[in-house]
Amino acid sequence: MPNPEEGKYNIKAVSKMLGIQPGTLRAWERRYQMIAPVRNESGHRLYTEDHVRILKWLIQKVNKGFSISQAVNLLEDTGLPVHDGVPELEKETDRSAELMDDLLKALLSFDENLAHELMNRAFSLYSIDKVMIDILGKVLMRVGDLWEQGKITTAHEHFATSFLRSRIGMILHTLPVNGLLPKVIAVCGPGEWHEMGLLIFTLFLRRRGFEVIYLGSSIAEKDLSVVLEEVKPKFLFMSCTLPQNADRTFAAVDELRGRFPDLQIGLGGGAFQFIDETKRADYTETLLGDSNHEWEMWLKTRLAM
Repeated sequence: MPNPEEGKYNIKAVSKMLGIQPGTLRAWERRYQMIAPVRNESGHRLYTEDHVRILKWLIQKVNKGFSISQAVNLLEDTGLPVHDGVPELEKETDRSAELMDDLLKALLSFDENLAHELMNRAFSLYSIDKVMIDILGKVLMRVGDLWEQGKITTAHEHFATSFLRSRIGMILHTLPVNGLLPKVIAVCGPGEWHEMGLLIFTLFLRRRGFEVIYLGSSIAEKDLSVVLEEVKPKFLFMSCTLPQNADRTFAAVDELRGRFPDLQIGLGGGAFQFIDETKRADYTETLLGDSNHEWEMWLKTRLAM
């Protein structure tokens, strides 16, 4: 039987086994020193079974939304779970859904202190993108649904959205801007007052280094044209939550296309889930989709133009 501490896998084998690039693996080892592969006579890395288990555990955490630094810190604090003396992968469930439920309950109970505590816990466990999509985004959707169904008051809706707007704003101001990326304008569509979806998308853009000029709601269409003339952005993103405002938003898109033919316009929000197939086909190149992956693909395609 081979010694489990004996190096038996080279970096190419580990890369293929775990689905991680060798360069990423080397960078993790160099920066975090969570494992120390032995070297063969030629100086090449050799990984043990325990090294592979540790790397699998870290990748499992990253796939759940942890940053690699958070995953390494958790490993240092708790270590790998052990069964029959052998380290094994942790079989825990993703707690983001539980945190989302707890945050929603705190907000609907007007418990600001608990809401802040839960938000801090979420950011300590998961990456900003994970918190943004799987926790804040879902809380936002639930609050909107409950309000539209008459199950919560306007006071509940205002308190929850005000709290989330404040926390997202705090994050936005800490994120650096990549001057090589084009400028972006983010604004609510005509007649729209709900800003939370637009704020979450703005956070998504800022996380990727875009300079976003956030206009929010209540912007007159003529004023928007003035801003576009002055800023000359590559992208304009418009949010529409209420289905009754979708046609006005499409009309604004048509007008802006005529005046600014080089402007790339993206539309997002719950209202576009309810449009008919003909309308969807006419504006398909403007619809951003609902997921982080769809947003990434839309941006990647338009940046290449």
